[in-house]
Amino acid sequence: MDAPPQREPSTGYAWYVVGVLTLASISGNVDQQVLSLLVRPIERDFGITDVQMSYLLGLAFALFFAVLGLPIARLADRSNRRNIMATGVGLWSVFTTLCASARTFGRLFALRMGVGVGEATLNAPGISLLADYFPRERLGRAMGVYSLGIFLGSGVAYFLSGVVVGLLDVPGTRTVPLLGDIRPWQSVFLAVGLPGFLIALLFLTVREPVRRGTRVDAPPLPLRVLLRYVRDNRRTFATHSFGFAMSGLVNFALVAWLPTFFLRTYGMTESATGKAMGLMTMSIGVVGVLAGGWAADWFVARGQVDGPLRVGIIGAVGMLVSTTALALMPTAGLALVWLGVVNFFAAFPWGAASAAVAEIVPAPLRAQGAALYFFVLSLVSRTVGPTAVAWCAEHVFSGRTAVGHALATVNVISMSIAIALFLAGLGSYRATLARRERWTA
Repeated sequence: MDAPPQREPSTGYAWYVVGVLTLASISGNVDQQVLSLLVRPIERDFGITDVQMSYLLGLAFALFFAVLGLPIARLADRSNRRNIMATGVGLWSVFTTLCASARTFGRLFALRMGVGVGEATLNAPGISLLADYFPRERLGRAMGVYSLGIFLGSGVAYFLSGVVVGLLDVPGTRTVPLLGDIRPWQSVFLAVGLPGFLIALLFLTVREPVRRGTRVDAPPLPLRVLLRYVRDNRRTFATHSFGFAMSGLVNFALVAWLPTFFLRTYGMTESATGKAMGLMTMSIGVVGVLAGGWAADWFVARGQVDGPLRVGIIGAVGMLVSTTALALMPTAGLALVWLGVVNFFAAFPWGAASAAVAEIVPAPLRAQGAALYFFVLSLVSRTVGPTAVAWCAEHVFSGRTAVGHALATVNVISMSIAIALFLAGLGSYRATLARRERWTA
């Protein structure tokens, strides 16, 4: 039975909801990113190439994550969002745990698709929920904290895998009840999958708020209304969605290939790289995303309502410089210094990006609008990012520095496009906010 709606949620309870959503985001991102430190044992035991591995790192997850986002968001715009997210957390935890039993590339690919199905339930309903708990002037900070889950989750995944992968990267199998014989490195999936079941239960303490800007008894709007609204504001949606997708492309490329880059270029083990990446992501990355959310609110408070795109520009310029420098450093020490800078700017724009999509879409369409954004983001960044680096390293460059040169090349192209898109969208973003007010009225 659904909990009764809370008409005037307290500030403290609203931030509690942010905390629950952030925990879910951490769990989801741990499950997503843990694969990047298992490249060597997976390629060795399944006999696959870097390009095939990139499909596990990107395409397998993103396929259903992107495609199912819109129907799930339509459901979220007219039903209980808390229940949708609780079900999704339980589902992705099941599939992550089952990844420990994969004995072939095909089975692991299919199970990673299942993880994507579960995680498709979180972002659009979560953004819609928070936009009903927080007014515009505090929404950037709330979304910034929620976006911490991406970086805390990635950091935990890196650090955990860094600690255990060296211990578990050994031949042989071990027997686990219900799953049978598994390779030692597959135990990582058990460690990151099982805690998700507790977070799914925690969602039962979250109350469904009254939706801002829409009548409680209003019927759900058909999909054609969203499509017409997007068509009327196509420049804003194109520059926002594809701008952040190009920024995210580099993030997912780094997530997928940084451990391999440090191993092949500098001889650093996955264990040492994972610990360094984990500590930086959990500290500097967290500071970056909070700073970006604060900056977006700072711009808005001073009348610059296009602040989220301005934050996107700052983040993209920072990534253009820092990621290129990281990929071309002659020593591991210098590369790690630049990795700290990369962590800040990689995190900086994402609270603002989520706040923007909540702002430009009217309340009755908010979850669907967010799903449309995540559809573009996932198809571009999650699928193209990891594979672009693998393809570029394999077909354009060669030798020990191939991954680094490929990362630098993909970064320069992607961030240049992102900056151009954000600049092109500033005026249309402001116009869309004004039209949204008239549309709601």
